[in-house]
Formats: sequence, C-alpha cells, structure tokens
Amino acid sequence: MSYSVKLPGVLVAVFLWLGFVCAISFMEAWIKFRAPGITLAVGVSIGRKVFNALNTVEWVFATIIVLCLFKHTSLWQGALTVLLWITFSILILQTVWLLPILDERATKLIRGETLPDSFVHIYYVSGEVIKSACLFLYGITLFNP
Repeated sequence: MSYSVKLPGVLVAVFLWLGFVCAISFMEAWIKFRAPGITLAVGVSIGRKVFNALNTVEWVFATIIVLCLFKHTSLWQGALTVLLWITFSILILQTVWLLPILDERATKLIRGETLPDSFVHIYYVSGEVIKSACLFLYGITLFNP
C-alpha cells in the first residue's frame, strides 16, 4: 500500500513542531537538572531561555501551518481541525498566561526567594501533553492511503 501526503508543508511543520516539544519539554526540561554542577537556580535560568525560545519556534510553526492551510479553506471545516484549534489555543494560553507566570517565578527563584506552591507548572506540562497528542493525531491524518 502506498501513501500520499495532502499538504507536505503542513506535515513537515506539524512533525517538526511535535519534535521540538517532545525534545524540549519531555527530555531537556528534566535532564538538565541531572548534570553535575547544575544548581536549581542555574537549571531554572537555562529553562527560561530554552522555553522562551521554544515558544518563539512554536509560533513560527503555527504560522507556517496557517499560511499553508490559508488557501485550503475546506480543510478548516473538517472535524479533525478541532485538533489544530486545541493546539493553537494551548499555545496562546501558554504564551499569554502560563509562561509569564513561570518566568516571574523563575526570576524569584533565581534571586533566592521562597515560592508558594503553585499548579502553574503542572498546567504547562499538561498543555504540552495535550498539544503533542493533537499534533501527532492531526499529522497522521495528512497521510492518504
């Protein structure tokens, strides 16, 4: 059985985006703290830089996907488009709500302040899991048997 791809640009952007999220959020984020000599403050400082860069890259991929789909308006009406809307919604929430809060907490932690417990990090990670699942599921729908 041979497969074809509906929109190669979208397919590439979706799976590169998924790869970035998996590599950073599910690997780099916790591995850096296992490196010798990395203190909590240093690890958090690195994490701030990496996650802000990841967020910028994610917006590039989202823009590429929207631009590729712009001329294919029929592809915005299917049931599977919900997966993209969920992904974009999570990205917006992370950008305007979660990352600023996590950035502020990181700054305080780097200064040595004691922080109250917060679920913000759990919300962010939960968003990454949902976003990854949506990207994967949407990506595989771009293959036509």
